[in-house]
Amino acid sequence: MATTNQHAGDWDAADVPVVPTQMGEAQFEAWAFANRDVRAEWVDGKVVIMSPVSRDHAAVSIWLTHLLSAFLEARPLGELLGPEFMIRLGDGKSRRVPDLLFVCDARRRLVNETFLDGAPDVAIEIVSRDSQSRDRREKYLEYEAAGVREYWIVDPLSQRFEAYRLSDGGKFAPIDEQDGKFHSTVLDGFYLRNDWLWATPRPTVKNVLKELGID
Repeated sequence: MATTNQHAGDWDAADVPVVPTQMGEAQFEAWAFANRDVRAEWVDGKVVIMSPVSRDHAAVSIWLTHLLSAFLEARPLGELLGPEFMIRLGDGKSRRVPDLLFVCDARRRLVNETFLDGAPDVAIEIVSRDSQSRDRREKYLEYEAAGVREYWIVDPLSQRFEAYRLSDGGKFAPIDEQDGKFHSTVLDGFYLRNDWLWATPRPTVKNVLKELGID
């Protein structure tokens, strides 16, 4: 696609990628990687365009990425991927792009060069204004059906964190807050405090790791 060095507002129609509304899975994969500056997912043959992220969305994503990366460096349980790494669900019925995802060591064989072929062990979505329904209903049901073991929803708009675990019956059940902490059932020894996510400034990764027992 064409590129430009123009300022915002001084654009040319040739610089805007054409977004097909429907396409096959292989066609979408090729299109998505040819237009990497367009945030898009693919569901049942339809292309879903996602808005650019807000400042709050980006800031909490960076903080979580640093925290989880440092935790997994100290306790190598698996691989953290994101924020633009695709997952392939429902035997090719959808290509979703969680903000962050975790795959345990035993399932790393499912990680391909450009996508995860199956459900992550943990999927993390940071809610944007245009993604409330998509994150809380559509992806909730898709991730549940696919067997995602844990689903985290981080909502900068309401300053709220929610976490769900996959029950023995294959349905998501809330992870209840205990003493201000949401304990992961997948990442052994890891928990989040809702207050950490919205503090100004947020606690340093070093201090959080120290509380988690990692020096």
